[in-house]
Amino acid sequence: MNLFLQAALLIWILVTLLWIWSALIKNVSIVDIFWGFGFVVVNAFYIYNLEEINPKNLLLLILVSIWGLRLTIYLGIRNIGKGEDYRYQQFRKDYGENRYWWFSYFQVFLLQGILILIVSFPLLGVHTSETSGSLIWLDYIAILVWFIGFSFEAGGDYQLYQFKKNEKNKGKVLNTGFWKYTRHPNYFGDATVWWSYALFSIASGSYWQIIGAVIMTLLIIKVSGVVMLESTLKTSKPKYKEYIEKTNSFFPWFPKK
Repeated sequence: MNLFLQAALLIWILVTLLWIWSALIKNVSIVDIFWGFGFVVVNAFYIYNLEEINPKNLLLLILVSIWGLRLTIYLGIRNIGKGEDYRYQQFRKDYGENRYWWFSYFQVFLLQGILILIVSFPLLGVHTSETSGSLIWLDYIAILVWFIGFSFEAGGDYQLYQFKKNEKNKGKVLNTGFWKYTRHPNYFGDATVWWSYALFSIASGSYWQIIGAVIMTLLIIKVSGVVMLESTLKTSKPKYKEYIEKTNSFFPWFPKK
């Protein structure tokens, strides 16, 4: 069986088990925690099935594991014990409790599994490449890009977590640290990390697989990230409008006067 199809079967089993659990506890939010871990699983599966593991495979194993496990742990700390996310609560209300338990399998769990497989194409490109696996100049640029992205994502998440912990900041807008230069440093960092994987893929001679990074970026900016979050913040935080006028939405830059 094709390696990609084997990975698809593995992810299908995992998201199905996750869905059964979510139906039992009536909380679809657990799928968010699985997101980062799903990429760790797929990447490790690709490497496990290689006949020979080269330096680039090992490097991707380390980088993807650090990124994915960090995201999973962060979302776990943030979400566990907080109840179901408002997005899924609204879906549950719209579709009805008696219907949503099975509808969520297709709308959320299978969809996320498919996206994990598609977005991870750059990883597949690296691990199925017929090149030697030795690092070239483009790989070192990819490493630098990864560190920039990971710093923005992890640093932005940490700063936001500390900001929200302080009750005095309720209703206020975080505009310091990474958040001084972009309204969404964590989203920018996430997209940048995936473009580093795309660069690794190109350096391995796998080009079309960068579609995974393109799709991840579109998801972050146009679908489930920036657009969705900002529509909520504009109504929940009066000072957010002023923040918008001064701070870039996605790409980091110096604040406007």
